[in-house]
Amino acid sequence: MSEGTVELVKQAGAVGAGGAGFPTHVKISAAVDTVIVNGAECEPLLRVDQQLMATEAEKVIKGLEAVMEATGAATGIIALKSKYKAACDTLEQLTTGKNIRLFKLGDFFPAGDEQVLVYEVTGRVVPEGGIPLKAGCVVSNVETMLNVANALDGIPVTDTYVTITGEVSQPLTLKLPVGTPVLEALALAGVRDTGNIAVIDGGPMMGQVLEDLSVPVTKVSKGFIVLPAEHPLVKNKTLSMQDIIRRSKSVCIQCRMCSDMCPRALLGHSLSPHLIMRGLNYLQAGSDTMKSALLCCECGVCELFACPMLLSPKQVNAAFKKELSGQGLKPEPPVGEKPVSQFRDYRKVPSKRLIARLGLSRYDVPAPLTDTTYSPRAVYLPLRQHIGAPAIPTVEPGQRVVKGELIAGIPEGALGANIHASISGTVRQVSDFIEIRADRERGGA
Repeated sequence: MSEGTVELVKQAGAVGAGGAGFPTHVKISAAVDTVIVNGAECEPLLRVDQQLMATEAEKVIKGLEAVMEATGAATGIIALKSKYKAACDTLEQLTTGKNIRLFKLGDFFPAGDEQVLVYEVTGRVVPEGGIPLKAGCVVSNVETMLNVANALDGIPVTDTYVTITGEVSQPLTLKLPVGTPVLEALALAGVRDTGNIAVIDGGPMMGQVLEDLSVPVTKVSKGFIVLPAEHPLVKNKTLSMQDIIRRSKSVCIQCRMCSDMCPRALLGHSLSPHLIMRGLNYLQAGSDTMKSALLCCECGVCELFACPMLLSPKQVNAAFKKELSGQGLKPEPPVGEKPVSQFRDYRKVPSKRLIARLGLSRYDVPAPLTDTTYSPRAVYLPLRQHIGAPAIPTVEPGQRVVKGELIAGIPEGALGANIHASISGTVRQVSDFIEIRADRERGGA
């Protein structure tokens, strides 16, 4: 293991840019035989990773090679969909003669789920309740690899790439300073009137509707999808838990389509959403059936594609996960292994069909990566943009900072990530976030 690489990544504040924000320096401290770059970008409408693989391929490969060295991995694999032709062509040229190969995926959802990806690429099944490390793999997102490459050059994470699309006049993908208010980001895509729209933070399957558009872009932001407020997808995502449970108890027909289509169940995991839905009426939260909700990856296939009654098994699972996790419960190791379903290949969800089912076909358009340099008037940097403990501020109000300067560090002995100033300016506020106002108020591109 290369301790130098791990330390540089730690100092740079790199976290998983495509998910919950697990600190990258911790992930790459493990010993594995295979490192997989997750370039599937399976969430409909998002365009960041496929474009970065084409335009920043050399850096992505540099980051992958560094992680391979750090983990001792003999094999590096970049997994991406075969339809990303520009990225495939560029990466094939640049990986010739290296210990790195491309794995071309079909166009299905959720190809980017890390456990699905590990099976597709290696044929190994991650044990239920486990992580790819249990199958000898480290899986990292494309932008994370880019950030690793930058860390080797002493460049911390101060910016992130996001796609802004949907009901906008100019769908685009661009790099923004971390901490930029979402409202300002939307304006760059031509959104001026926010009176009758809803904005999904992330993809349409796993993303959440933002209640407040003044919240900041974070290290894990990948996209913002603007939809009419009355869009069926928005209504689904904004149902109250009370209504979700009431509807589930009333009209679930126990067809088991949610279980038959569940990507984790198809890998042989002991997850049966239809039984959890039945359990709303008959079982207690502590039963083995309800505990299986801890295995749910919340991909949304069950409720946004499989269920004929338009119910919300994912959100029911998520509610039980939260309750069970609050009790300190974790998934228990299975007794024996179940085989991968013989029907798995026939139950992958085609992306185009999914987009149509979601009512998003009109928004399935290019969102080209621009070289726009946006300078916000102020940024608001949350102290927790990652899994683990909040960072500890190292600055005070009134202090001047420059872009890239450390402003909050990892608590001693805790899981966490450093945070750096994303613009140069003056610290105005330090609370659960750090506000930095630019030296001169600028808002142009």
